[in-house]
Amino acid sequence: QVQLVESGGGLVQAGGSLRLSCAASGSFFRNNAVAWFRQAPAKQREWVATITSGGNTNYADSVKGRFTISRDNAKNTVYLQMNSLKPEDTAVYYCKSTGVGVTFWGQGTQVTVSS
Repeated sequence: QVQLVESGGGLVQAGGSLRLSCAASGSFFRNNAVAWFRQAPAKQREWVATITSGGNTNYADSVKGRFTISRDNAKNTVYLQMNSLKPEDTAVYYCKSTGVGVTFWGQGTQVTVSS
């Protein structure tokens, strides 16, 4: 069983920045893609960004140019650098990693952006 632990959330003013971390137990991350999702109150969970095992990245249009996903395989950690935050970025952010026939989610970290 792989455990994913998110951290780095908090309260920030609009225009500010936060860096989220997703740390995995063991080396599961190294060979698998990792994605960030978010879920705002009363809304469905939505995809934010993905990084492949080879380092290729993709972003939702709503965060492109503001968020950056990266990974440090030596630390089994994936990051989400969030800049120019907007109130509509307020949500619980989750990381997810999928292998062959298995998917793991973290418990989430709250990000609140005040206007």
